[in-house]
Amino acid sequence: MRAACFIFLLFSLKGLAQVEKISDSLEKQSFIYSVKDTNLLGLDVYNLKGFDSTKLKPAIIFVFGGAFVGGHRNDSIYNKYFNQLVEHGFTVVPITYRLGLKGVKGLSVFNIGPLKHAIDLAVEDVYDATVWIIGHAKSFGIDTARIIISGSSSGAITVLESDYKRRNHESLSKTLPANFEYAGVIAFSGAILSFNWGLKYHMPPAPTLMFHGTADRIVPYNKIRFLNKGLFGSAWISKTFQKGNYPFYFYSIEGMGHEISVTPMYDKIPVILDFLDRFVIQQKPYQITTDFKDPDAKPMLTMSAKELFEKLNR
Repeated sequence: MRAACFIFLLFSLKGLAQVEKISDSLEKQSFIYSVKDTNLLGLDVYNLKGFDSTKLKPAIIFVFGGAFVGGHRNDSIYNKYFNQLVEHGFTVVPITYRLGLKGVKGLSVFNIGPLKHAIDLAVEDVYDATVWIIGHAKSFGIDTARIIISGSSSGAITVLESDYKRRNHESLSKTLPANFEYAGVIAFSGAILSFNWGLKYHMPPAPTLMFHGTADRIVPYNKIRFLNKGLFGSAWISKTFQKGNYPFYFYSIEGMGHEISVTPMYDKIPVILDFLDRFVIQQKPYQITTDFKDPDAKPMLTMSAKELFEKLNR
């Protein structure tokens, strides 16, 4: 235990000296926020160069995709998204998390336990990163009442699940401060895993923006269900929000596949900023569904979840 604490302290202090220039206007600092077994879990804090920490800003925690098998928080495919958010006045915090499906075999609708375990590990790491950010908020000028979580693919599953577990007072969420709630969720091709015959919120969820392609074969657009267990995609979540009168923005893209876990970070930035401004900052209780179709667009990522999982776990 003492050794783990020493490693944690060593890397945290080392991180304080690591300032990387991203552009003429942006900078990044890197830290270790938690030590789990042999895993040193890191995060980056993106801010405007020379930011004023006395002026509080919202923060966005980002969780990368990779089927709970691979991926990296610093993947260049996320650069435009991070840069645009920082330029718009947000602190961006991409995190590393434990990859609970790495090396797992035989995952199926009849063997969904490993997926639940992987999601729980990732959610626990999101909560730990959130606690770290709250504890260091003054250093970065972060408004702890406006912390948003965002993710791609498995990261989108993680952030949707993180808010879901928090609003339902599940035991994992007890890591968070008693009065804390996420201010918003942005999910690119995500879903929620439930063992409770469907989706039920004991407390209203955070305002949520979801992008999803109708032809996604990796993360279900609607739902996959087996008895009490189900993986509920963006279309099903939006129906749940509509029935509960919860604020949401669902951007459905007809005929497209799992590439929607990334492409909106390039071509739907105005939609994302509009959601953040109206739903999170202004706290408008809107319910918006957009059905978008580009007849000239062709799906780029059409493999099934099984095919992707086998490919990544070779």
